[in-house]
Amino acid sequence: MLRSFARLAKGLALWGGPRCGPPGAEAASRGVLPSSQTPLWKAAALFHESEHAKDYAIPNASWSPEMVHQFNRFMAMVKDGTWKKLPSYRNVADHVPVRMRQGNELKDRASRLFLRNLDEEGMGFEYAMFLNPSEKRMVSMFQLGPYLEGPPGFVHGGCIATILDSVLGTCAIFVAGRVLTANLTINYKSPIPLGSVVLVESKLDRIEGRKVFVTGHVQSVDGQTVHTEATALFIQFQLKDSIQQQASSK
Repeated sequence: MLRSFARLAKGLALWGGPRCGPPGAEAASRGVLPSSQTPLWKAAALFHESEHAKDYAIPNASWSPEMVHQFNRFMAMVKDGTWKKLPSYRNVADHVPVRMRQGNELKDRASRLFLRNLDEEGMGFEYAMFLNPSEKRMVSMFQLGPYLEGPPGFVHGGCIATILDSVLGTCAIFVAGRVLTANLTINYKSPIPLGSVVLVESKLDRIEGRKVFVTGHVQSVDGQTVHTEATALFIQFQLKDSIQQQASSK
């Protein structure tokens, strides 16, 4: 997922400026183009509500009562502005306002984000992400379907790693803009039964230059079981890095 965001970044070279805070996120959520002094493309990519693409981060018929309950719990906190729900589309380009799209990277893409690659509801990853901009913290609820099996009856460890990379990475994107995963360290503590609803939390740890450190964990909805803990290092992606890499490969 995050490498897809890196490809997306090449079409957004005009974006620059300081790190984004809540005011920038609010402007992006209204579809207002950022100025060079306030929001970055990161806010627009996270909060942009497409007029044409389907938002998959809303309840559907496959969601269990527990999944719906967790979603509604956070939607209630969205009302006071403390938390913000992030829309979720299948194509990375749908996260960007049309008038911001530049280059062939953002046109006529047939690809799908990995977490949204299945047509049948409830068989893979069902999820919604919520961001607390002031705390630089995210909470996501995931319902894990039968196509994600590893050991009989339990979720594959690679699927859990994908979830953590995506949730921790989205937190890093909000804080630092374009990023690539440099390191993801995971401690698996308790297996997750298929069909479970879990909460995935992530929070910014620190920033050192271009290095963005994020921590996170996967836990049961009652908070009694920590299934997985993770730490991650993301590197801020610069457009010139991509250009230099392409030039050196020719």
